[in-house]
Amino acid sequence: MLVDITALRPADSPRTRGHNDDFIRSLASSGAQLPPIVVHRSTMKVVDGTHRLKAAVLRGCRSVEVEYVDGAVEDLFGLSVSLNLATLSTADREAAARRLLRSHPQWSDRAIAAVTGLAAKSVGVLRRAVGGQAAVRVGRDGKSRPVNSAAGRRLAGRLVAERPDASLRDIARAAGVSPGTVRDVRRRLSAGLDPVPERMRAAERAEAVLPAGRTEVRDPGATLPILRRDPSLRFNEHGRLVLRWLEAHAVSSGEWAAVVSGVPSHCRELVADMARGCAEAWVEMAEALEQEGRRTAV
Repeated sequence: MLVDITALRPADSPRTRGHNDDFIRSLASSGAQLPPIVVHRSTMKVVDGTHRLKAAVLRGCRSVEVEYVDGAVEDLFGLSVSLNLATLSTADREAAARRLLRSHPQWSDRAIAAVTGLAAKSVGVLRRAVGGQAAVRVGRDGKSRPVNSAAGRRLAGRLVAERPDASLRDIARAAGVSPGTVRDVRRRLSAGLDPVPERMRAAERAEAVLPAGRTEVRDPGATLPILRRDPSLRFNEHGRLVLRWLEAHAVSSGEWAAVVSGVPSHCRELVADMARGCAEAWVEMAEALEQEGRRTAV
């Protein structure tokens, strides 16, 4: 369907560096027929095709072929990411995952991984870093599941006591849990046990003391000099080891951008895997340090 270019609204690009002018010029001069631009019907916002739209403008076109999509406005960014995955860098996809974790904390790690092309484990690490937590997660199948079903089990326990003749499915539907969970709740109540197993109660207690996700991280260039001057680190074997690790691996935000293009193509995937693995190890260490700090503060 042909649409006047002036009717279209700019895209919310998942590319952290914006559009590529060289690519736009190459598209404009190619003479090839451009695929339709994906547009959100109710807002006329471009979801996919910013480069094609700008190329059409360079060609002097007044209208472009579009393909409409419907859906909630708040879900458009996720759709844009999924439609552009083939051309997004790892940094773009990680930035998109962070944004989705903040805007859609109810989406499961696997659902966000499917949208961003990251591993679900990597999304889990990012979730802990940004604090994208929700009581209920929506999976790739669209079904909602509680992160910790303790509340649902307690409600199921009350309903079982109040409605002993109700079916498993009726109670499961009312409590928001599975029929299998209701069956287990009934079994535990019959045995005189708490409907919520100890491991779930422990998870609840752990979640209650989790710190809010940090939205700002200090620049290593400002932090390292402070740590180097600290005698409790300098004159401690473990402290000196930590300082060596930090000095060897400290990279400021954006500093890595200058070296990415210089990594040989056949090594990029291996370097990316190792970088991600190191990042996950550092996040695990950070969480262990924070937990130790909370434990000793009690």
